[in-house]
Amino acid sequence: MLKIYNTLTRKKEIFTPRIAGKVGMYVCGMTVYDYCHIGHARVMVVFDTVARYFRHSGYELTYVRNVTDIDDKIIQRAHENGEEYKLLTERFIAAMHADERALAVLPPDHEPKATESIPDIIALISQLITNELAYVGKNGDVFYAVNKFTSYGKLSGKKLDELQAGERVNVDTAKNNPLDFVLWKMAKAGEPAWESPWGLGRPGWHIECSAMSTCCLGNHFDIHGGGMDLQFPHHENEIAQSEGATGEKFVNVWMHNGFVRVDDEKMSKSLGNFFTVREVLKQYRPEVIRLFILSSHYRSPLNYSDAQLDEAQTALTRLYTALRGIEIVPAEIDKHYISRFEAAMDDDFNTAIAISVLFDIAKELNKVKADLEKSQSLAATLRFLSSILGLLQTDAEEFLQGVQANTNDLTPEKIATLIQARIKAKQNKAWAEADKIRDELKAQGVILEDAAGNTTKWRRE
Repeated sequence: MLKIYNTLTRKKEIFTPRIAGKVGMYVCGMTVYDYCHIGHARVMVVFDTVARYFRHSGYELTYVRNVTDIDDKIIQRAHENGEEYKLLTERFIAAMHADERALAVLPPDHEPKATESIPDIIALISQLITNELAYVGKNGDVFYAVNKFTSYGKLSGKKLDELQAGERVNVDTAKNNPLDFVLWKMAKAGEPAWESPWGLGRPGWHIECSAMSTCCLGNHFDIHGGGMDLQFPHHENEIAQSEGATGEKFVNVWMHNGFVRVDDEKMSKSLGNFFTVREVLKQYRPEVIRLFILSSHYRSPLNYSDAQLDEAQTALTRLYTALRGIEIVPAEIDKHYISRFEAAMDDDFNTAIAISVLFDIAKELNKVKADLEKSQSLAATLRFLSSILGLLQTDAEEFLQGVQANTNDLTPEKIATLIQARIKAKQNKAWAEADKIRDELKAQGVILEDAAGNTTKWRRE
């Protein structure tokens, strides 16, 4: 049975869909004012993999991931560029889709945009005012009255009396309470604006997702996902808005993926320590990035470095090397490996363990290549399970030739240096380091052959 860690209850729970055999899942998408960075790629790849596994498990999934195409950052960037905000957002939406395709991220079933959801947003705000959970502030903006929603803080565990004004929120004399957040902003000169019962203006960020999710999936649905940084205040505010307007439970299961970190700091545009997907794609093949992301459990921090990506490339090369020379034909899938793989994925989508199953298949496959029937069965199993993770999508020979083309600068002198480092590691009984050097050379087409007298010969594969 599939178990998912629910941020709301802070424990793993057996997943029970609201409607048998069907799943509704909403994931907060990108704010499109710049290129996607690796943190965004993690959200894309993680929930793409969740979607793939639901479908593999036989569920009829409706996957919704929104696009925020109007907010302060978009308006500011368009002003800095001297361009219309729509031209800016269209350009970065196209770039986002290109990054997704590169990373084998399948498109969601629905991709609503904030600017196309204005009537639904206005209707939701109007209902909150009717329910006396929202009000027009002194500056004409519409605010949500946080202290009137009695269960505010249930997702994040935060309490209203602990949220001191000026620490986590900005003091704003237009509000009745410093903790209240904006639902509708009155128009400023030169900014995009829409007609509303409260005058020309535009939506606040939080209300957009409440409107887009409930319009696509209904007032109450199965799963809401996003990055851990959205847990508070964004997702907390979504609950307050949605449940305050409809009177129904909003979401059953909340899923949050962990941060991508660089030098022990969260990767983010505000810190200036981010790497865009397209920058990384100049150095590494897309599948390498995808394997790097999935090699850690989605809730764990993911440490970004060239060394980590190099390891992912070596690992992916090992998988492709196992498939080399085997004709992929319809063959019996090995049920033992299917069972192990599904057990890993059923445990809160543990892709790290699922990937270890792929390497076990590859290890066995390397041993039985002389047995045509067995090797074809294992190769078919490896391809099938990898496809659920969006991996091994390329012809093995094509991938390996591409890797070889990128490692032609591995000179005999460099190989000799690495061999000496391996010999020293073995002398120091650092077996893991010695194995790593051997495996990395093998991934680059260099085979080591240990000989008598603590010597090592090498040959190109």
